[in-house]
Amino acid sequence: MSGGRLIVCPTPIGNLEDVTLRVLAALREADVVACEDTRRTRVLLDRYGVKARLVSYHEHNERERATELVKRMGEGAVVALVSDAGMPLVSDPGFVLVRACVAAGLAVEVLPGPSAAVAALVASALPADRWRFVGFLPRKRSELEQTFASPETLVAFESPRRVAASLEVLAALDPERPVAVCRELTKAHEEVVRGSAAEVAARYAQEPPRGEVALVVGPAPTHEADLGPALAALRKLIDAGAKPRPAAGVVAGLTGVSANALYRALTAKPE
Repeated sequence: MSGGRLIVCPTPIGNLEDVTLRVLAALREADVVACEDTRRTRVLLDRYGVKARLVSYHEHNERERATELVKRMGEGAVVALVSDAGMPLVSDPGFVLVRACVAAGLAVEVLPGPSAAVAALVASALPADRWRFVGFLPRKRSELEQTFASPETLVAFESPRRVAASLEVLAALDPERPVAVCRELTKAHEEVVRGSAAEVAARYAQEPPRGEVALVVGPAPTHEADLGPALAALRKLIDAGAKPRPAAGVVAGLTGVSANALYRALTAKPE
């Protein structure tokens, strides 16, 4: 690509060594770097000897600054967009600028890199074939309960002060739901606490976690009425001689339905 354009640059979520070579090259090339906090971005740039002109771009000046930056790109400037940590736009500013660039017919180049949501998902050891990222969890209890009803693995950010309260709501809905609290990922005090909703809620009720937290919640259990064809297929396999648990795994892989939910529905005693 040449001429005026936007380069979206993910930055480390904690460990500065996680920055990619392409991101460093883009930051060196850019005529201006738009960032949430110029002081935090300067720390990263100084670490790697990058000299760049910085301008603030945050939630309070997004629209005004986007107009200014689009004008500059239209005149041929290369703008690099970074947030304080991770991928811009993902629970961070940047959406207004990207949309404005697309509307103006400007090129938008997105570089891959660190993401707290993906790192937490993998570290959780929970199903990663189907998952949903919701940003920060809602505070209203009814909305929180609805969020926890997700049939996919749920990844969310949460304030450390609210982790215990959010997990208490989940434990009331489903005390055995598997969860993982991923704290300070990539940093010196990184910690991943895994367990049932009831266990982890009790742990943090005594002492809230410290630092930045990503919460990963296993899929909500599926009721037999919702399993439909998947459960019927499982029963056919078993009638043909297959063992229940391996057969549930096969059907889960083909349909995306939880193998545990299928097995529970299969073995549930009629009331």
